[in-house]
Amino acid sequence: MKREKQTTFAPTNDEVRALMLNFFYERNRNATSGMGKRGSAVKISDVKSELKAAHGLTQQNVQSNLTYLLSQGWIEEKAVAKQVVAKGGTVIPSVTNFYQITASGIDKIEGPGEFTMPTFHGIKIEATGQNIITLGDGNQINAQFSELGSGLVRLREAVIASSQPEEQKMALVADIETIQLQLAKPRPNSAILAAAWESVKAAAVIDGCTSLVQHVTSLIAPLLN
Repeated sequence: MKREKQTTFAPTNDEVRALMLNFFYERNRNATSGMGKRGSAVKISDVKSELKAAHGLTQQNVQSNLTYLLSQGWIEEKAVAKQVVAKGGTVIPSVTNFYQITASGIDKIEGPGEFTMPTFHGIKIEATGQNIITLGDGNQINAQFSELGSGLVRLREAVIASSQPEEQKMALVADIETIQLQLAKPRPNSAILAAAWESVKAAAVIDGCTSLVQHVTSLIAPLLN
């Protein structure tokens, strides 16, 4: 009898990033120290081994997407220097890098809270000549896109409240926030909007999101051309 060949599915970069950010989030949430076995900060070797054991991620999956998470400011790198004395008294410097989630990374999972820094903190909005409003989820957008922004807030809330896997929720929320960031501009980048919305509109199959996706589609369509 001929054995059927098993098909393996490689995760997308968004799925890997969601798994990794959730790993660092849980690590921080359950930490009993800053570093060490139960610390919030963890060595890259442990990140790779634990994500391989839990989700089958390869070293390449982890390394390439760690670079992305670091550049976005959701993960930070901490270098710990120490000295090792070799035989003969020679002092050898040694540096170990640890990685942990940042406040921005925590907000990416939990959503903005009372202590979340406004997106444009430190920028004098009035000097830009724009009318910026703050949405219910804490994001700030140009007032001319208020209806679209409100629709995205409701869609975000519906996604979070759904029974979908946490990794999928995180990926959708991240793309929604990408769109909201573009809406702070008087002329959003249509290519960035189109790419993010292509992912977000997949939420139409989630219970409670179908009509919301349809509503947002009608509002965002003029900006995608």
